[in-house]
Amino acid sequence: MIRALWTAATGMEAQKINMDVIANNLANVNTSGFKKSRADFQDLLYQTSRTAGTESVNGNEVPTGIQVGLGARPAAVQKLFTVGDLQQTGNDLDLAIEGAGFFRVEMPNGEESYTRSGSFKKDGTGRVVTSDGYPLAPAITIPENATRVAITDDGAVNAFLDGGTEATQIGTLELSNFANPAGLSALGRNLYAETQASGAPIAGTPGEDGFGALAQGFIEGSNVNVMEEMVSMIATQRAYEINSKAIQSADQMLQQVNNLV
Repeated sequence: MIRALWTAATGMEAQKINMDVIANNLANVNTSGFKKSRADFQDLLYQTSRTAGTESVNGNEVPTGIQVGLGARPAAVQKLFTVGDLQQTGNDLDLAIEGAGFFRVEMPNGEESYTRSGSFKKDGTGRVVTSDGYPLAPAITIPENATRVAITDDGAVNAFLDGGTEATQIGTLELSNFANPAGLSALGRNLYAETQASGAPIAGTPGEDGFGALAQGFIEGSNVNVMEEMVSMIATQRAYEINSKAIQSADQMLQQVNNLV
């Protein structure tokens, strides 16, 4: 009977983690470029009292065994990199990726990280940077006399200087992708870092070789579906509740045993 107490406790712990994942998804429902997570679970070890296929006393084969499970545990929390809804802003430096790929960002320590959030700004030197001031790689610098910036779907960055009608190309945007994007390490601030599980970054041109095209004047919204998360939250709450009921029932059965003594 004590086994049931610990088994149900593992179920409550698993559902608590599931609720944490759902809460983080809902908290970032308006975070540009955010990718929702999903918790995956596994059953724990089984205690085997009788093995299937063994020979019984009269020489017959036992068709089924007796195995009692010991609960559940979290196996992974996976990022789902489906494309979020595109939101039109009209801002020249807002970019969305219509498909696969990441923007490459240079960190202060010289390392590179990756983001799906294309809400870029211009710093005091004219460099195109993230909201935290991290520059794009390769760097794009907008001249002081540029009155408008036009970015094509294949990443060519053009500036109109001094109100002129002819554009001057000032750089080219590249995208990066990974063999296993779910293996990236989330750093917060809409940034991801390469890991051994993700594989090495693969650079490419937007709109070619499986990379998504760029959309200027748009940002990619979160791919969190509020209704799906609400349904998952209700199911998680009920699962947590039923595990707590299992603990209460096991406790009542133990109490009945104690009353017999």
